[in-house]
Amino acid sequence: MGWGPRVRLRFGHFSPDDYYEAVVSRLVTSGCAWLDVGSGRHVFPSNRKLAKRLAQRCKLLVGVDPDETIDENDIVHERVRQRIESFQSGQSFDVITLRMAAEHVTDPEGAVAALARLTKRGGRVVVYTINRWSPVPMITWLVPFRLHHLPKRLLWHSVEKDTFPVAYLMNTRKALRQVFEKHGFRESEFAYLDDCRTFGRFRVMQILELALWRSLHALGMTYPENCLLGVYERM
Repeated sequence: MGWGPRVRLRFGHFSPDDYYEAVVSRLVTSGCAWLDVGSGRHVFPSNRKLAKRLAQRCKLLVGVDPDETIDENDIVHERVRQRIESFQSGQSFDVITLRMAAEHVTDPEGAVAALARLTKRGGRVVVYTINRWSPVPMITWLVPFRLHHLPKRLLWHSVEKDTFPVAYLMNTRKALRQVFEKHGFRESEFAYLDDCRTFGRFRVMQILELALWRSLHALGMTYPENCLLGVYERM
């Protein structure tokens, strides 16, 4: 492990990515059909080895994304460059995942109606996204989109083609539950995942961030920066 994972382990902190990848690893079983919405270049950017193993485990992995970065994805078995609302398939899926995609959805009703059409009964949709009431998303909502890339590049080494406009129309637990229940799903799992990655590139700042996280928990207080992880079962 690099210094970042070692420091987080010392503090007993697991990143939201760790939790999401563990949930998907549990749900993607041998021979299942898996649809990844908003795949971009990588299914699991922080754990490409696990993504490759899961792609080999399942029968079918389809990546759907309207952005051209989907063409660079070498893990998915099939690439589809279009919005989920427009995607048609004769295949129904056991598992559908949305990793950091829900914040970009501008038509939650249309998107979840499409997910309902594509999910087998008893199948699950996993939504891993930003909590709109966390500090960083609130700032990005207020700042013009043309200014979004610079802080992302400084903090996380992001490239400009991976920066997209945000809508935050389904980025609370209530909003997710309402729209999924309306389209025949039930919430089977949900978690708020504390996110201590804001200064993850800088060793001293990362230690201070983790120390603040542990101190707030010791006081019984909620860490302000967090992500949402919901699992919705098709009824």
